[in-house]
Amino acid sequence: MPKRIVISKLGGPEVLKYEDYSIPSVLKPDHVRIKQSSVGLNYIDVYHRSGLYPLPEDPPVCPGLEAAGEVVEVGNKANGFSIGDRVCYAGGPLGAYCEIRDFPASRLIKLPKGIAEDVAASMLLRGMTVEYLFERLYKIKKGEHILFHAAAGGLGLIASQWAKSVGCIMIGTVSSDEKAQLAKDSGCEHVINYKTENVIEKVEEITEGKGVPVVYDGVGKDTFDVSLQSLGFRGLFVSFGQSSGMPPEVNLHKTFNPKSLYYTRPTLLHYTRTRKELEGSSELLFSKIRNNKIKEHIVAKIDLNNAADAHELLQSRQATGSIVLKP
Repeated sequence: MPKRIVISKLGGPEVLKYEDYSIPSVLKPDHVRIKQSSVGLNYIDVYHRSGLYPLPEDPPVCPGLEAAGEVVEVGNKANGFSIGDRVCYAGGPLGAYCEIRDFPASRLIKLPKGIAEDVAASMLLRGMTVEYLFERLYKIKKGEHILFHAAAGGLGLIASQWAKSVGCIMIGTVSSDEKAQLAKDSGCEHVINYKTENVIEKVEEITEGKGVPVVYDGVGKDTFDVSLQSLGFRGLFVSFGQSSGMPPEVNLHKTFNPKSLYYTRPTLLHYTRTRKELEGSSELLFSKIRNNKIKEHIVAKIDLNNAADAHELLQSRQATGSIVLKP
């Protein structure tokens, strides 16, 4: 029988259990069956495991939103796919932490030649996240300053490279000199070690007192005030994650009115709702990979049965890059 990981109950990494499971005897007409070779690990998996984000049903639930592999069976209404196709996906429904799964063809992406399955599984969700953040939610510009927190994480390293490819001047925050060098090497123009430097003062110095037009904050509680104070007039606060905890509740008038600030709380799903959006986002990402504008930095490949160890590494915030699980 195939194996999978399930969230047995809400809690820490120890609630992740490795178990046998049965594959449906009949494949849904609009689904594709995938033998998975690589599973992406993302912070949203931690949110689902801990209960910060609701699960679609009571545990046990198989987590995970990102993987790559090979098509082994095709439903009779799953147009555009054939047995043997290399494919990948990023987004719901949950259930990526497994060896074999059925997935809706409408949300599946063909993997182009020259892009390894480990690379796709490690960066599709993050890469498409950066695409919509930088290209559609707010289109970054050549010569413009932006602030991006956690610049040396898996998503931050992609963001650094993307910004450099556009000519945008990215200011990134990190927690160590080692991470600072990694972010710089990836294209982050200005790196601030928030353990030893005052982020607000450094941003003011770099922007000559103007502040930045946009802040990308995936950290949440710990960086909320810094993000607010780093914005210039009519700036945009993009809150797309909360690795340190949920941002605080605030008085909208007192918080955003003094500089006429904008605030948005986006998700990838809302920016890939249509097939056209999904394909457009992934194609732009793959193009940058093929043209060597973006390179993935995989720091660990961990067996699926050791998913709890992978979660501990991710939550330690010591991982300077991406982690993949190997079924």
